[in-house]
Amino acid sequence: MSGAALSQRPSTGALPVDAALRGRIFALRDGLLHGLIGADAMVERLLIGLLTGGHLLIEGAPGLAKTRAVKRLSDGLDGSFARIQCTPDLMPADLTGTTVWRQDAGDFEFLPGPLFHSLVLVDEVNRAPPKVQSALLEAMAEGQITVSGHTHPLPDPFMVVATQNPIEHAGTFPLPEAQLDRFLLHVLVEMPDEAAERRILDLVEGELNHHAEAMPVRLSVEEIRAAREAALDVYVSPALKDYLVRLVAGTRTDAAAPDLRAAIEHPASPRGTLALMLAGKARAYLRGRDHVTPEDVADLAADALAHRIGLTWRAAAEGQTARGIIRGLVERVRAL
Repeated sequence: MSGAALSQRPSTGALPVDAALRGRIFALRDGLLHGLIGADAMVERLLIGLLTGGHLLIEGAPGLAKTRAVKRLSDGLDGSFARIQCTPDLMPADLTGTTVWRQDAGDFEFLPGPLFHSLVLVDEVNRAPPKVQSALLEAMAEGQITVSGHTHPLPDPFMVVATQNPIEHAGTFPLPEAQLDRFLLHVLVEMPDEAAERRILDLVEGELNHHAEAMPVRLSVEEIRAAREAALDVYVSPALKDYLVRLVAGTRTDAAAPDLRAAIEHPASPRGTLALMLAGKARAYLRGRDHVTPEDVADLAADALAHRIGLTWRAAAEGQTARGIIRGLVERVRAL
């Protein structure tokens, strides 16, 4: 089957492109890239989360601009923003809010917590105790919070970006599998190379001597919703859907790569397939295309699937990683 048949939209169903809206999305991307040297992949993943309504887990050593990236994204959005610094003594009510008695009114009043914002940064999420991590589940999965028997809807759009530090384990609580599965993508941030770090020095020095440059655009809530609809309308051919299913099925069956499957204790569920398809649509939109290609799938597979599989104890002892397994599957499972 040709590459065109695998990816491109049939000529009878061309996608109408809103050039003005897409141009503003590109301007938001350029503004993020200008203030985040060498963070192209992280910027793209943040925008993918924005366009899909998915949540992101960003992992990296301290000082790699994880928090800066989310704050800069908030500067380009018209929705409200909140940052939660996780600590071991944090309580669920510190996130969700609480109900208080108002003596003057003679009634209870709900005081919303920081989760009631459009963009929420949960910094060092693995420092929060399990009860607090669990409090995020309903918010991330259902877009609502239940307190004292009453359910409160969260803003639309709503997006959680959590960060964690992989090199420090004292006083941390690893995220449970159910919590990890709620994240659309798990993004790893690597150390910059020398050239990028030199540019970082110039950027920060300039910001210290002068004010940091403002974001070139500020997207309204209506524009975010419209961009999400446009990204959702990106075409995925039947052949590419088959490729997606075969790739994720490689974590469950021996058909594609028996040796890699033997290293997997817990395979990816259909939620992983859906996450990869939606992320692929958003990536294609950000690349100016109206159709998803195998390249979109291959580029995002590790971020969308690795945190959804669990390795056997033997594979872990041998030094294998979930990302390595997924990359191996991408090499073995070919788009027909």
